[in-house]
Amino acid sequence: MAAHKIAHATLKGPSVVKEICIGITLGILAGSVWKMHHWNEQRKTRAFYDMLERGEISVVAAEE
Repeated sequence: MAAHKIAHATLKGPSVVKEICIGITLGILAGSVWKMHHWNEQRKTRAFYDMLERGEISVVAAEE
């Protein structure tokens, strides 16, 4: 019996350079998002302590 020839796409292995580039890009993006979050939290904390020092807010609950 004759084997039928079927055209299949040849699968290549992963490209090491491409994988490294994708990894670096994802790492930089994730690091940037984390850094922006961290800076935002620092800004909120700094604003809280500035307001506390100026006496605009208090951490003691007011008695009624």
